[in-house]
Amino acid sequence: MAQGRFITLEGGEGAGKSTLVRSLAKALSDRADIVETREPGGAPGADAIRALLVSGDTNRWSVTEEALLFAAARLNHLEQTIRPALKRGDWVVCDRYYDSTRAYQVAAGGLAPAALDALNVLIHAPAPDVTLICDIDPEVGLARSRGAHVGEDRFERKDAAFHRRVREEFLAIAEREPWRCEIIDATTSPAEMLTAALAAIEARS
Repeated sequence: MAQGRFITLEGGEGAGKSTLVRSLAKALSDRADIVETREPGGAPGADAIRALLVSGDTNRWSVTEEALLFAAARLNHLEQTIRPALKRGDWVVCDRYYDSTRAYQVAAGGLAPAALDALNVLIHAPAPDVTLICDIDPEVGLARSRGAHVGEDRFERKDAAFHRRVREEFLAIAEREPWRCEIIDATTSPAEMLTAALAAIEARS
């Protein structure tokens, strides 16, 4: 049986990732069985940890505590959802993965890069086959998303400088790893974003 493909979507708040995940899952369904998922979450244990991470005061956790919680949720997600799906030959389309940890906790939060690298090794986190980075000015994205995730807006409520660092790191990741990463202009329409995403996936097939 052919190994599945692992596609991740990344980007700041209000970049349209969730909409693109749904449209991609539908558009790719003629190629393989699709598992549509997200982080933090995507498995029962990871969903329980999600509630701890995305709600409450912005200073509820230190950046190291956040990274440990994300790693625990990611391991549960990998073990319960992602690895079994890929082994079956399914395609996994995931809203956020470890690039978000590098952008939010490392670049914007100050976690040592080596700490994330060590956590990824510890949980045997596979690299995605394709990563689509939905790019938008943070102020525009926050204006779009504000209030859309009531009760899950802990990161949205971080200051403007934090969100600028997040965007800068996502763009830097794309520059460092062009073989898997493609920047998608999130100011375009959902249909245009889908067209660009499908072209990026096809180019990496």
